[in-house]
Amino acid sequence: MSSQPALKTSLQRDVFLPIEERLVGLVSVIKPGKKRNPKKASYLCATVTTERPIQPKVYLVKKTDKGDGSYKRKLTWPLKELITVDGKDAQHENLDFDLAFDKTYKWVANSAGDKDSFIACLWRLCQRYVEDKPSFMNVPLHLLQDTLRVLDTSVSFHEEDGINTQEDDYEAISTKEEKDLEKMMSQCNFAVANAEAFAEQLSKDLSVLDGANIHSMMVSEDQVLQLMKLLDDAIREATKVETKLNKYDDLLKNVADSMELMKDKDTLIQVQNQNHYKLMKELDDLIGKFDLQASHERFLVDGDLSTPNGIYKCTEAAESLQKCMNAEIHPALKKMQAVQEQMKRFQRYKRGFAQRLARHLNKLFIQQGNEMGETLTRQVTLDTVKMLPHHNRHRDLTPYSELMLWLKGADPESFEKLKQVYTASLAKLYDKEIKDFFENAKQKLMTKLEVKRPGLNVSGHLSISSGSLDKLEGRQRTSSIQSLDSHSSTGSHHDVSRSKFDQFFEVVLTELEPVCLEEQAFCVKFFHLVLQPSEDEFEGLMDLDKKNEDDGAMSSKSRPLSREEKAISPSVKPRKQLNTEVRKMMSELFPALEHELLSFVAFGDKLDIFNSMYMLTRMSQHVNNTQDTGSFLSVTFASSLVHIKRNFDKFIQSQISAIEEYRAHKKTKCAIIPFVHSFEEFANKAEAVFQDSERRADLEKAYGKLIRTIFQEIQRVAEDHPKTPRDVVMMENFHHLFAVLSQLKISYLDNEKKEARQKYNEHLVAYVTTFLGRPMEKLNTFFDGIEARVAAGVKQEEVGYQLAYSKNELRKVIKEYPGKEVKKGLEHLCKKVSKHMCEEENLFQVVWHSMQDEFIKQYKHFEQLTEKCYPGSNISLEFSIADILQYFSDIAQGQ
Repeated sequence: MSSQPALKTSLQRDVFLPIEERLVGLVSVIKPGKKRNPKKASYLCATVTTERPIQPKVYLVKKTDKGDGSYKRKLTWPLKELITVDGKDAQHENLDFDLAFDKTYKWVANSAGDKDSFIACLWRLCQRYVEDKPSFMNVPLHLLQDTLRVLDTSVSFHEEDGINTQEDDYEAISTKEEKDLEKMMSQCNFAVANAEAFAEQLSKDLSVLDGANIHSMMVSEDQVLQLMKLLDDAIREATKVETKLNKYDDLLKNVADSMELMKDKDTLIQVQNQNHYKLMKELDDLIGKFDLQASHERFLVDGDLSTPNGIYKCTEAAESLQKCMNAEIHPALKKMQAVQEQMKRFQRYKRGFAQRLARHLNKLFIQQGNEMGETLTRQVTLDTVKMLPHHNRHRDLTPYSELMLWLKGADPESFEKLKQVYTASLAKLYDKEIKDFFENAKQKLMTKLEVKRPGLNVSGHLSISSGSLDKLEGRQRTSSIQSLDSHSSTGSHHDVSRSKFDQFFEVVLTELEPVCLEEQAFCVKFFHLVLQPSEDEFEGLMDLDKKNEDDGAMSSKSRPLSREEKAISPSVKPRKQLNTEVRKMMSELFPALEHELLSFVAFGDKLDIFNSMYMLTRMSQHVNNTQDTGSFLSVTFASSLVHIKRNFDKFIQSQISAIEEYRAHKKTKCAIIPFVHSFEEFANKAEAVFQDSERRADLEKAYGKLIRTIFQEIQRVAEDHPKTPRDVVMMENFHHLFAVLSQLKISYLDNEKKEARQKYNEHLVAYVTTFLGRPMEKLNTFFDGIEARVAAGVKQEEVGYQLAYSKNELRKVIKEYPGKEVKKGLEHLCKKVSKHMCEEENLFQVVWHSMQDEFIKQYKHFEQLTEKCYPGSNISLEFSIADILQYFSDIAQGQ
């Protein structure tokens, strides 16, 4: 192994000199548990940078595997990151030590001396250059003490880096020393050839220099003595100065005590001043919060509440008083007597002003109610169907809105009493106004319709039989399904009356809406009612609607929800809902609204049950409009809509009952049943009424019930009628019904339209088959026998050899049906068909053409059997297909 100085020189030159660092500490190490391998030696090196600021570092340097003796740096740690140095044992020598940086590294040194030297070097570097000193544990104390001593003297530290170099075994000569040595050797040319002569010459020069030095010292002895004397004088003077300084120091100690006392006093004064400042600030803040202006006090006591300016000043004073009373102060300040007295004073102002405001508004509410009542009386005399506007009353009360808000917080009891007075005063007014409004509406409507009210002259549901008519007349309702004379003046009169009623009902609803909505908006603003969602918004109406469902109602999955169902269904809640307080107040203000509205609905229903259709669509539109505003009126309209829907359902049920009770006249042929005609007119009117209406689902539901009933009753009438064949009744009525449904183009009834067409075709075929029958009966019987033999296994060519079906027998049968006889038979059939068919539906030509096709079909069948069973016999009927077509054509033209 190379010596320590040579190794240090090599590392300095090869490793650290290129990075401008200086090696100051070195120790050879291995990891614990590993054997030392000279070829793979590792060294911990402590270095410092050559440039300022000086940065100490620790390197792990290893010998490379190249075999050229070179080294390379493996790891680097800044010394400032060193946390702990653990020497393992401070009492006994050992080679183990730990260095803790980001983690703890364990090492085993080559020797105890190298380990101690390296740890001492780390200690010196840390003391000189590291601010956060690491801890040195289990390190011999003499290492640290020696190092401290060296640091205190600073004798052997280099000027540049301050690192102790006493331990360096080698130090290069300086440049000046090198030049002097070269000069001296140049003066002695023989120095290289004769070293002894050179040494002798050096000895002589040294002796000369020593003598010169001794002589110089002896010459300067007097100067040395003089210098020593001066030093003694200086010491004496320094002693005097030190004595004076000690005296001054004693004096300054007294002054320091006085200054400390003054500092404490100054601190107390500052605290006192701060407390005074905070106290004054708190008092100013308290006084500012409790300062009620004299003008405000004056307005609270006797301010004018009847003029706009006075109301404004009183409102401002009340708000200022409320602000003072609600001021946030420390709970401890509330115990102050002045604060308590001021609060009592504020309470007196509050009670006095609240009582004065309540009395004034109480008189104002009563006065407005009386004045509006007189105005309403004058309006009634004018006999106008118009709701009295309340803009002026709301305008007069609106300035008091802020005072009402103040009163609500200051005196809730007086606020509630004022609400009750307002409600009681206006409820009487609205009760009379609404009753008069609806009464005038009824009278004006009766006048326009020119109908006597005591006993309405109405017809029955269907002019179909005297028995059913007598039963329906007692109900005092006109029919929505008209009589057979649908184009009479009576039907036209009904259409005009219904149109007028629809317009009048729209006027009534339009007049009600703004009054209710404006009153609700005013109450919410004036009494500061808060709108909140309510879970039981329409639960009562929902229960009513559930009871009104019919057994045959369509499921909600197969049809859209109706408007009132959307209004009352908890799963489809309205976008805006009124809270209980608003609804309660509006119900008290309009106690008669719902009752009078339902009464008017019942009145319209009595005038004409068909009016329920108009009312259903109109009310649905208004429910939709008021629902968006979340008004009280929406609940009332929704309740009325449920009743109207019930009336509409009753109307449809009454039509179904009338259809089921219909009995056809037995002495005349049936033709088109009246209720089939009536459904056509009903559907045309209903389509006009429900056009673009959201109640379309209700109408389609009614269509479904009516059309199913009509289908069933057509079959019943057809089976019971004695004069007209069943197939004719079914054929004509379903043909007419199919035409009606095709004209209406109601997609909901597409299945019923297909069914009507199918039934028409079925009964057309059945009628033709039944009444045309077998016009050549003997011929049909003969060929039936042939088909039976063929079916029994006889070949078609061999049938003619049987005696009963010989060619002669066939010729005999054919002779019985000459062309004239066939034509007579068809003429007789034509007369019979003509008696069965009604002129209104005009299906004779269709039926006659179908019979012609059936007859030709039978003719062709006979010819085919003749050709197959009697081949080559040239046997045929005495008339041809052309003759048949001519027979049917001549007979049809005759009809």
